[in-house]
Amino acid sequence: MRRPLQVTLLVLSGLGLLHASLFTDLCLRYVKPSMRPMLVVSGFLLILLSIAEAWSRSRQNPSVDDHHIGENHTEHPEEHMGHNHSKVPRVAWLLFLPALSLLFYAPPALGAYTASRAAPKAVPVQDAFDPLPVTSPLPMTLTDFTTRVQQDRKRVIKGRTVQMTGFVTPDKGSAYWDLTRIMISCCAADAQSIKVRVYGIPALSANTWVTITGTWHASGTLGTSSAVAALDGVTVQKVAKPVNAYQDALPFGSPR
Repeated sequence: MRRPLQVTLLVLSGLGLLHASLFTDLCLRYVKPSMRPMLVVSGFLLILLSIAEAWSRSRQNPSVDDHHIGENHTEHPEEHMGHNHSKVPRVAWLLFLPALSLLFYAPPALGAYTASRAAPKAVPVQDAFDPLPVTSPLPMTLTDFTTRVQQDRKRVIKGRTVQMTGFVTPDKGSAYWDLTRIMISCCAADAQSIKVRVYGIPALSANTWVTITGTWHASGTLGTSSAVAALDGVTVQKVAKPVNAYQDALPFGSPR
């Protein structure tokens, strides 16, 4: 690839990273917040590399070209060897697409489509549980609810009205839909989902963020692995999508 194009690609890549990680929150669609500083540093490094590359080009010794002109050479050295590398391979132009996408069309965050196909996140084993607050409805994460339903032998979740937040993942042909959270360890490539089935309330459109209240939907034996993490829904309200959607957090925001 010719140097001017190399410089352009470095500049676009650097600007794309800075746009996604420094000037906007787009990077949180793909990586954990803890990786944001590294993306910012990478963006600045790419810009610096492009400046260094351009400076190196401008500092090249022109005497070499003058020597060739003085000798009336009309061909490049590569042409004497039967090769001409002056053209950029067509495939190299594809390198511009990722850089341009970060600047002008950033892919959306993972959602219902991924959740319906992603590997389910394993429920952590827990032997002891703290007493539940007397608050009603009781705010819970999807992980806490699932763990209580399947592992708490005291069955204190029975009859309690709980409140959870996530996005809608429809299940076509089923009597329920899934309240879903997607979690990542590093980036979107290792995404796993956790779901709680919701009965009794019609599903909203896919990827709609909601806060739902309800009680455990009896299925299986509560406090054992046979129990299904499911709710008999009572109310559902739309809420704003969180900036950082890749965590299993307590209910947030004001209903709208």
